[in-house]
Amino acid sequence: MGKIHSLETFGTVDGPGVRFVVFFQGCPMRCLYCHNPDTWDVNGGEEMTAEEIIDRLERNRSFYRTGGITATGGEPMLQIDFLIELFSLAKQSGFHTCLDTSGIMFGMDRTPTDKLERLMEVTDLVMLDIKHINEAQHKSLTGHSNTGILAFARYLDSIHKPVWIRHVVVPGITYDKDELTELGAFLKTLHNVEKLEVLPYHSMGKVKYDSLGIDYPLKDTPQLTKEQAKEAESIIRAAMQS
Repeated sequence: MGKIHSLETFGTVDGPGVRFVVFFQGCPMRCLYCHNPDTWDVNGGEEMTAEEIIDRLERNRSFYRTGGITATGGEPMLQIDFLIELFSLAKQSGFHTCLDTSGIMFGMDRTPTDKLERLMEVTDLVMLDIKHINEAQHKSLTGHSNTGILAFARYLDSIHKPVWIRHVVVPGITYDKDELTELGAFLKTLHNVEKLEVLPYHSMGKVKYDSLGIDYPLKDTPQLTKEQAKEAESIIRAAMQS
């Protein structure tokens, strides 16, 4: 059984094409800008079998002809056994599989090598969310080191797994030329990056914090404008091409 927060049947920003999106429950990260704090508790959510999820996917198979299924969260790799089963069934049914992850479980040494290899065998695309390239700043932002996360990025490169990089740009945190340049320099060392997505920070998740009675740590942080996001992306790409 998997602990599932929710399902989205028509996702358009979670990988190529139209996606069936599975939000896994549970995450060890505590990102200051997290917009899904209701996914943190691994004991929350609804218990579902992989077969139940695939059955719902199959009902609208024609929708996902150019898309597929995406596992997100929360952190899907926290439930790696269930994730392997889910993606294995999806591949057997001919669906494209996409894993949206922070890579934190690789960094916490909780993922046995054999299980990781089995997961990668049934994963077509990894969307890797790099929170901050600087380790000290990453700890301040998420509560965890980024050492293992960057090692995970290198591992994906070593096995030639297609990757989309996601980076949330936050005023006062990652909206910083030095940080963005360092990130671009790191991405330049990888050969499997198919796409870069720079995501502007927004505060739309604040309402969830209010409903859960949790203080929103970035309540005084302004949202990033589209123009600022474009500037940030230009800085990263310049460093990738230098």
